[in-house]
Amino acid sequence: MKYHHEKIVTILSIDGGGVRGIIPAVILQFLEKKLQKLAGDENKRIADYFDVIAGTSTGGLITAMLTAPNKVNNKRPKFTAEQIVEFYKTESKHIFPPKGCWIRRILYYLHKPKYDGKELRKIIRNELEETKLSETVTNVVIPTFDMKQ
Repeated sequence: MKYHHEKIVTILSIDGGGVRGIIPAVILQFLEKKLQKLAGDENKRIADYFDVIAGTSTGGLITAMLTAPNKVNNKRPKFTAEQIVEFYKTESKHIFPPKGCWIRRILYYLHKPKYDGKELRKIIRNELEETKLSETVTNVVIPTFDMKQ
């Protein structure tokens, strides 16, 4: 039996993984370039093709950057996928700093989040300023929880 839907809902889900977030960012950069070529429009962005973009952890960061509105035209995304790749190349060493000995890291991670998020908050505030979820250019889902409580 076939189901008829009035509208297909397109969802992009981006996994977490710390600094490895550069992997989906590079894939999205490649996809964005291909979609621009197919559309014949270099202004097309990933957010133009999805009804919902979701991400966990570093995938949530990519989601936020893909859907953050541009100040000039708040209906258009602020960042290209290429800019997100460059962001990971330059900022990942600050956001995801390497820790010391592996035994200390294991003991540390048993009681606390992997990264404290201080640098991430500072960098994101600089990039996204006071952007609210209600202002994104498409719907987003970014699950969060408090590891300390």
